[in-house]
Amino acid sequence: MSAKPRTTVPQTTTTTSTTAKPRSSNVDAQSILQGVWNNYTKKTSQRTKLLDTFMAFLVAVGVLQFLYVVIVGNFPFNAFLAGFSATVGQFVLTASLRMQTNPENKVEFESISHERAFADFVFGSLLLHFFCVNFIN
Repeated sequence: MSAKPRTTVPQTTTTTSTTAKPRSSNVDAQSILQGVWNNYTKKTSQRTKLLDTFMAFLVAVGVLQFLYVVIVGNFPFNAFLAGFSATVGQFVLTASLRMQTNPENKVEFESISHERAFADFVFGSLLLHFFCVNFIN
């Protein structure tokens, strides 16, 4: 067996000078969020803001219920399921009401009046909570 001689390739080192630019992504993100907030406060109706506040409250209640089950335990598991289901269901019903009563969605829901949408919301909420209360035992 004959051994082939090794050839070494000289390695060249290249240095690229990159100037480090300060990233302005934080400033951009902050200005985007500020613009979204300003647009929301100027163009959103008071009714829609009220529904958004109620939906944020429902999210907070759902998170608190879940944290309680994680930290303390889920001994009356039916109670947790009923409460959490009521929170999630009410959030979905409120999101539906928000979509139907938002003036920007008038084209999609032109056949449904605001009063009819609210009546459907109340009926759905009563039905949801009836089943949740019966689920507790």
